[in-house]
Amino acid sequence: MTSEFDLIARYFKRPAANAVLGVGDDAALLAATPGTELVVSTDMLVAGRHFLAEADPYHLGHKVLAVNLSDLAAMGAVPRWATLSLALPEVDEAWLAAFSRGFFELAGRFGVSLVGGDTTRGPLNLCVTVLGEAPAGRALRRSGARPGDGVWVSGDLGGAALAVCHLNGELVLDAADAEHCQIRLHRPEPRVVLGDMLCCVAHAAIDISDGLLADLGHVLAASDVGAELEFDRLPAHPALAPKRADPLVRRCLLAGGDDYELCFTAPPEREQAILTVAETAGVTVTRIGRITDQAGLRLLDGTGRDMDIRERGFDHFA
Repeated sequence: MTSEFDLIARYFKRPAANAVLGVGDDAALLAATPGTELVVSTDMLVAGRHFLAEADPYHLGHKVLAVNLSDLAAMGAVPRWATLSLALPEVDEAWLAAFSRGFFELAGRFGVSLVGGDTTRGPLNLCVTVLGEAPAGRALRRSGARPGDGVWVSGDLGGAALAVCHLNGELVLDAADAEHCQIRLHRPEPRVVLGDMLCCVAHAAIDISDGLLADLGHVLAASDVGAELEFDRLPAHPALAPKRADPLVRRCLLAGGDDYELCFTAPPEREQAILTVAETAGVTVTRIGRITDQAGLRLLDGTGRDMDIRERGFDHFA
C-alpha cells in the first residue's frame, strides 16, 4: 500500500532551487530577498463547489496554482514559493501523476518552488498557499484608487463563465468556441508579468475571480471612491462579442467568475506607460471607465446613459 510519505516523495518532492530547505522536513526554510516584503495568499478548490470531481487532474494541477499566482499578480508581487495540501478520497497513481505534472509545469514557468504542504484522506479538496516578494512599500493594494484614475482590465472577459453556461446547458457553443472557453475556465493564465510591471504605474489592483462588478466593488469600498464604467468598452471574449446585449452574455461579462484577469486603476497621465508595460508583458489592456469621488458604481451605455445593474458576482456561501 502506498503511504502518505511515499506519495509525497514520488509526486511532490522536487529540488527547491530558491529555498534554503524545501519538502522533506518538519518545515521549510526560506530566505527573503533584502529590500522586499513577503506577499502571501491562500486559495482552496473544493470538489463539487469549484470543480467537478471527475475534472481533468492535469487541469486541476494547473488551476489550483494559477488562481493563487493571480492573487500575487494583483499585488504586483513576484511568486517564489508554494505549499500544497491535498485531501484525497483514495490514492490514484494516474490521477496524482497528471495533477503533479500540471502543477509543476506552471510552477516551473514562474520559478515557484514547492516547499511543503500536507496530504490526508477525505473528500477531494485542494489548497495552495503561495509566497512572493514585492519591493518594500510598493505592493499594489485595493485601497489605492483615486478620483480621476482610469479603470483598466487585462485580456478579455466572460469566456470562463460562458464555458460554465455551456457545460450547464444554458446555451450551446460551437465546437471551436466551446474548446476555447473551456481552456479559459480550466487553464487560466495568471498575469504575473503584467502585475509585476504595474507596480510602477498603477494605484490599485485586484484580480477578477468572482466577476468584474464584484471585484471592482472591493476596490471601490477599500478606496472609499466610486466608478463609472462604459459597457461598450468592456473587452468581451470573442465568443460573446457578437451578442453583447443578450442578458446571459451581459451576465458573463459583468458577473462571470474565473476570468483571473487584472482590474487596476491608474492616473490618466500614465496611459502611455500602461500601454507600453502591457505590450512588454504580451497582454492586451483596455481602459473601461474612471474612478469618481461619488460613492457607488454607475454602468453607462454608448450614449452615456445609466444602465440598470442587476448582476452580482460569485459568492461561496450563496
